[in-house]
Amino acid sequence: MQDYSYLLKYIVIGDTGVGKSCLLLQFTEPGSTFNERHDVTIGVEFGVRRVEVNGQALKLQIWDTAGQESFRSITRSYYRGAAAALLVYDISRRATFRNCKTWLTEARACGNPQMVVILVGNKSDLSESTRAVSEAEGRAFADEHGLLFLEASAKQRKHVDEAFVRPAEAIHGLLATGAIEAGDLSGVKIGPGSRARSNDGGKACC
Repeated sequence: MQDYSYLLKYIVIGDTGVGKSCLLLQFTEPGSTFNERHDVTIGVEFGVRRVEVNGQALKLQIWDTAGQESFRSITRSYYRGAAAALLVYDISRRATFRNCKTWLTEARACGNPQMVVILVGNKSDLSESTRAVSEAEGRAFADEHGLLFLEASAKQRKHVDEAFVRPAEAIHGLLATGAIEAGDLSGVKIGPGSRARSNDGGKACC
């Protein structure tokens, strides 16, 4: 396994059917074929990918959660110790955008206060006639709540990498300035390729 400086825990949240699993699959398995009829996530799915940020290797450990109400208690347990969250909505379904406020409130109540959140409007490949949420509305919501923002298309693999890398860049910046430190609460662990020192005598975490 290749060395990495830090391991970052991610969580992907949002209503069912917005394309969370497709975004994860397109990011962690770039050569995979897009499936219009991806099975609904039952509980939690998991993926890993290594990325480079400012010359450092970061390993992203990504937990994709079910959007159905019946699994919300399981989802809440994954907020704890998450360094970043992708909050996903479907640009053609206004209700999924409206529910982002509830998802965000829950994430901030159950997660760490410095968790980086990016709002992702998925399915940007759809025609303008089917769009129910404008890009300006999504950006305004993100600005109001201090979130990163972009629109993406899992189908076309457009901005998929950016949706996951931008939070990693933000977290890397927080680590560099000392605004956050590696530890279970921050969702960041020191990797085997890091020169950083942990609080247990300098041993690197994996």
